[in-house]
Parts: sequence; structure tokens; C-alpha cells
Amino acid sequence: MQKKWKALVALIALLIVLLLLALAYLFHQARGGVPVLNYHQINDTEHNSLTVNTKQFEAQMKYLAESGYTPITPAEMLDAWEGKGTLPEKPVIITFDDGYLDNYNHAYPILQKYGLKATIFLISDYVSTYPNYLTWADALEMQESGLIDFESHTLSHEELTKAPSTEEAKKQLTESKKALEWHLGRPVTFIAYPCGEYDETLEDLTKDAGYRAAFTVNYGLAEPGEDPFILDRVPIFGSNSHTLARFKLRLALAPVLAPLNQFKIALGKGHPWLAHFIMIP
Repeated sequence: MQKKWKALVALIALLIVLLLLALAYLFHQARGGVPVLNYHQINDTEHNSLTVNTKQFEAQMKYLAESGYTPITPAEMLDAWEGKGTLPEKPVIITFDDGYLDNYNHAYPILQKYGLKATIFLISDYVSTYPNYLTWADALEMQESGLIDFESHTLSHEELTKAPSTEEAKKQLTESKKALEWHLGRPVTFIAYPCGEYDETLEDLTKDAGYRAAFTVNYGLAEPGEDPFILDRVPIFGSNSHTLARFKLRLALAPVLAPLNQFKIALGKGHPWLAHFIMIP
């Protein structure tokens, strides 16, 4: 019996060592990666998976500011990767998809309070069209502050991999870029794919449209050396619990949780009941 216990203890110790080595490997591989935080709405009235309430958002931004993170733009990240600049010690990119009015009313004052840069991916046809989205005047004011960078989220948020034709996908890519550049008076060279969906054809169309890089909603760090047209982000949505603790876990453990999340998604396609037991914060 004593031999069996010794063998069991040795096996457990070996498994712990292997786990620690795997974790060390994942964090080593992620060196140089940049967390790109992905938000949507910031308000206290919507209670859904896309919305972070104002108090929690401020707590998250305060944590970034007090923990030594330096927000940068997508262009600054790509420049550094291409040898035309350097990244700060703890870079982070704060992004918002769609361009909701609450980004101006609630998120912007908090970003100003802590002096944090952010990037908003705009659905260009929605700007100054729908009451719950930004106006061009809002966008210009935010841009002139030097804190907010605006990029494309297509014309109308059409899922481009399901566009009725290649020409429609091209139009969504090129016309949104033109509209944003005309209204904002500056180059637009980044895009976030609607719903995060992409394929090889869409990547090629995005390059041809003159974009420098594109972002998905896949959980992970944006890493140098990877395909710049399928850059990962750290989604701060997909849950009704947007607490500071969850935020810290998703930010700090992205190198570990990202591959685990990919495994869960793959497992869910054939064994959804089993994937349900894999908990991702």
C-alpha cells in the first residue's frame, strides 16, 4: 500500500511539474504580445453581455493606469513590430466596436480622467444616423483630444464572410474607409471584422482595400510575427459579470486562457455537453 501511495504522489508531482512547464512555455511564447481589450457599450441601463456598467469600466481603467499599463494605438503597435518604434514596458490597446453614443457620454470622460488612449471602430453608416450612435461632431471632438483614434467597422456591420457577393464585401471595406477619412480628415488603416468573422478571401480583400491590419474577436494577445489581418483581442464581453476580478484574470492569464478557450470552442462543435464543464472567466 505504501508503495502505491508513493507512486501516486510521484505521479501527481510529475503532473504538477509538467503543468508548470506548460504554463511557462505559454507565457514565454506570449512575450512581446499586446493585450487588445475589446469593449462595446458602457452604460448603466443596458444589462446584456455587450455592456459594461460605468462603475466597472472606471475600475478597470483605474487598474490599468495604476498598474503601469500604457495605452497605445494599433499604428504604434504595428510600427514597433516593423522596427519603426518601440513598445512601452506594459502596452495595452483599448478598443470599442460599433461606435455607440455611450462611448462619448460615459467612456470618454473616464478615459480623459486617467489620460488613456483608445480606438473606436465605427460603423460609418450609423454615425449621425441613429440616436444611440455617435455623431460626426462627437467623433471630431474626441479625435481632437488626442486620446481617441477612429478606425473602420465597415459601412453597415454586415458579416462579410456571408456577404451576397464579393463586390458587396469590397464596398463595405472600401466605402467605409473613404467615408471615415473624408469626415475625420485622416487616414484610416485598421478594421475590426463585424462579428469577428473572417476567411482567406476576406483577408485578401481587406489587404487590397488598403488596410494595414485587421482585428477579430478571438480571445488572445496580438503577437508580432502572426498574420496582421487576424489579430486577436481580449473580449471584455460575452458574460453578464464584468467584474474587476474577471477583468484582471482575462488580462493577466490571456496566454493560458486563450488556448484553453480555443479547445473549448473546438470541443463544443462535437461535444457541447463536455465543453460546458470548461470554465473560462
